[in-house]
Amino acid sequence: MTIGARAVVRDPEGRVLLIQRNDNARWALPAGSMELGQTLRDCAIREVYEETGLTAHAVTPFALYSGENLYTNPYGATYQHVSLACRVDSWSGELVRVTDETLDAGFYAVDELPSDLSGSVRPTLADLARFEAGDAFRLA
Repeated sequence: MTIGARAVVRDPEGRVLLIQRNDNARWALPAGSMELGQTLRDCAIREVYEETGLTAHAVTPFALYSGENLYTNPYGATYQHVSLACRVDSWSGELVRVTDETLDAGFYAVDELPSDLSGSVRPTLADLARFEAGDAFRLA
């Protein structure tokens, strides 16, 4: 089992921040696994900073994904990943487009997302829209 966080960061125009991952070149939300002794809140904040250079100041969790998907790491071990989705409520800084973990980064309108998206992006954005419309925290 691994656990981590993913973050939805929006600019003042409501566009969503996506990063292009350097391991598979797919566009994704800033995300990653928790480090020992870290909280999920701090994990979300750290991943946003490491992958974009932006400092998240406040986050609101809106979904927890545990699902039935199993993954295999490069060493052949099978694992299940649990991920907390958070909305970044305030942030500061200048976007860094290329980092050790990213090939590119940018803000995109929800109806103009890149075609090569990670499979978690659209469901996460849909869950955030439902949460902001008044639905309960999603436990999946």
